Amino acid sequence: MPGQHAEFDYGRYRRLLAEAVDDRKRLAFINLLIEERARERLEAQRASDRVAITLATITTVLSSSPG
Repeated sequence: MPGQHAEFDYGRYRRLLAEAVDDRKRLAFINLLIEERARERLEAQRASDRVAITLATITTVLSSSPG
């Protein structure tokens, strides 16, 4: 699907879904999707935090420079 996250591996998830023939495997598949989405959100939050820290540092440096 266009516009989806570049790391979303449709082939892998399709294969895992096809292999989920019993409740145990279906639950494992669901847990995998949840864990990977949580990891993706955590990485996005960390990136956002890095940008915020960088901007705060630049603001501090620019405001304290003689001028």
